[in-house]
Amino acid sequence: MLVVKGLEAGYGRAQVLYGIDLEIGRGEAVTLMGRNGMGKTTTIRALMGLTPPRGGSVHFRDDRIDGFPPHRIARRGIGLVPEGRQIFAKLSVEENLIATAAQAGRQNRWSLDQIFDQFPQLAERRRQSGGTLSGGEQQMLAIARALMTNPLLLILDEATEGLAPRIRDEIWQTLAKLKAEGIALLIVDRNIDALLKLADRHYLVTKGKVTWSGTSRDLAASRAVVETQIGV
Repeated sequence: MLVVKGLEAGYGRAQVLYGIDLEIGRGEAVTLMGRNGMGKTTTIRALMGLTPPRGGSVHFRDDRIDGFPPHRIARRGIGLVPEGRQIFAKLSVEENLIATAAQAGRQNRWSLDQIFDQFPQLAERRRQSGGTLSGGEQQMLAIARALMTNPLLLILDEATEGLAPRIRDEIWQTLAKLKAEGIALLIVDRNIDALLKLADRHYLVTKGKVTWSGTSRDLAASRAVVETQIGV
């Protein structure tokens, strides 16, 4: 579904990515791991068109999309849950969801009713402004907002960072349901136990390059080495 080859990107004169290679199959869950500042978020920004790639290629569903603006990439079927959530604080929960809803007529489009069935807490707060939600509720809203774009691939940057254990469990359960429904996932997170249960494959990014990759079985066997590299 997603094939990335030799991806390079940076900011100004500073190069951050030095040839990232990764692949995600249809309905597959894949992780990006690494310490802060190693290039994970820049990889995501380059995939979404938020930071223009300087080299390499990105193909999604056999179409080349590197160089596309973010809105065209989203319309192709890639949804983003950004680091820091970035919800619209002054808009209500329902308004946040409507703001990113896919155009009418797209198949399997997520509706408000479907979202509220998936996230009952959001249904209870549908008239409440986004800025007054708890951190966990804001993360749920960020995921729900991305789902309203009707993605085939959902990208989550720092999926559970800073959340209470109970809320983290709810997020992982939600992601497992989405995967079971056929949505592919690209996840940045440090919770190796949760990632081992959910993900099919993993990539370790160090100084803008993929320095290790493997299946969950490979990760379990190399866990001590990987934990050293990501600072867990």
